[in-house]
Amino acid sequence: MATSVRLDDEFVGAAQVYAEATKRSTPKQIEHWAEIGRIAEDNPDPSYDFIKNALLASVEVNSGKVIPYVRRNKRKD
Repeated sequence: MATSVRLDDEFVGAAQVYAEATKRSTPKQIEHWAEIGRIAEDNPDPSYDFIKNALLASVEVNSGKVIPYVRRNKRKD
């Protein structure tokens, strides 16, 4: 469901700059920031980079772009 929301012009301008730099639309950039913010509020300890990389890893796994790790030789204890 799409919902119209009024946002500050300065905020939207900043989102436009980031959107262009990351090849996203302005609404998608704002959605991205909202998702990062929601995750950060729910999990205050991880850094921004950790959250960003966790989202990237999730997309890679869901799209089948990962190769399972297979240990090549067994460790001798």
